Amino acid sequence: MNDSLLALLKKVDTPTVCNAIEVAQGKRGFDAFTRGTMLASAPGEAMVGYARTARIRAVTPPGEASDVIRARRMGYYEYMASGPRPGIAVVQDLDVPNAIGAYWGEVNTNIHKAFGLSGALTDGVMRDLGDLPDGFPVVAGSIGPSHGFVHVIDFDQPVQVHGMTVAPDALVHADRHGAVVIPDDVVAGLETAVAQLFASENIVLDAVKGQQIDFAQFEGIWAAFEKSRT
Repeated sequence: MNDSLLALLKKVDTPTVCNAIEVAQGKRGFDAFTRGTMLASAPGEAMVGYARTARIRAVTPPGEASDVIRARRMGYYEYMASGPRPGIAVVQDLDVPNAIGAYWGEVNTNIHKAFGLSGALTDGVMRDLGDLPDGFPVVAGSIGPSHGFVHVIDFDQPVQVHGMTVAPDALVHADRHGAVVIPDDVVAGLETAVAQLFASENIVLDAVKGQQIDFAQFEGIWAAFEKSRT
């Protein structure tokens, strides 16, 4: 991903990225996106980056020895501090749909931001909404007050977040609408696809926003719109 594409993806929302993937692929049917409603700590911010993946639990305490747990925790942090940038922490909570452990609070978000990550995507819980650092959005499955017995199960493995499979180092875009995995085969043409998408949509939007039109006018506008997409 070059700097120009990165700057563009930071500016657009996730629905735009989903539509642009279809433009780049020349068809509908792409389905590597989240299902259901997610919550955003910073609704106006989008995040984009390569996935650093992990799985956690929190409902019950871990049954392993404390030194094993600590070693895995520190291995997790070392993993999150490494890898391609920009990066996003993508963490599956294995307690879903009964997740209680707010892994993403003031402490952990600041740690991961200091590692150079651009945000966090999880189907689990976030908290401390007034104290999360600027420039590190969290898109989560729920909000809750407690961290429970939260602990890392594993990392650097494929995860599932709200129906979306995310492999380590996959390119992910997320915002208040949810998240999408950007296929490798469209990255090179994604800027062009976004520009084509905007040009096509503007045929309709420029003609109808703040205007009053009749059906005959609409037919002409829609014909031009459909022609622009072929």
